[in-house]
Amino acid sequence: MDTSLSKTAKITSWVFQLVAAGILLQTLFFKFTGAPESIYIFETVGMEPWGRYGSGIVELIASILLLVPRKAWMGAILGLFTISGAIFFHLTALGIEVQGDGGTLFYLAITVFISCFAVLIIRREQALNSLKS
Repeated sequence: MDTSLSKTAKITSWVFQLVAAGILLQTLFFKFTGAPESIYIFETVGMEPWGRYGSGIVELIASILLLVPRKAWMGAILGLFTISGAIFFHLTALGIEVQGDGGTLFYLAITVFISCFAVLIIRREQALNSLKS
């Protein structure tokens, strides 16, 4: 149990955990089924198909970890790393708007980044205690 957190911190963390995991999980369908938009993105950055499958697997693991209270900090770190790559490619090769999406994918990536960062801040003592043992 995550007894070291106040009730408010637990609730706040869970909101951010669910937001990040929800966004990451819903994108998996597109990555794993080879949706044209997903293929376009990974072709544009020169990482199709291995990057699409690899990032999907990492995002799945991050999502699962985000949903386990004692491991949420691990999911947050993994989520930060993987979504940082997505943000990097949006800012360099893809652009904010991809195939007329109005920037939706970029803004979802920013939301995941902020959510994972918040989880990591809220659960930093758990992370530090786990790393010490």
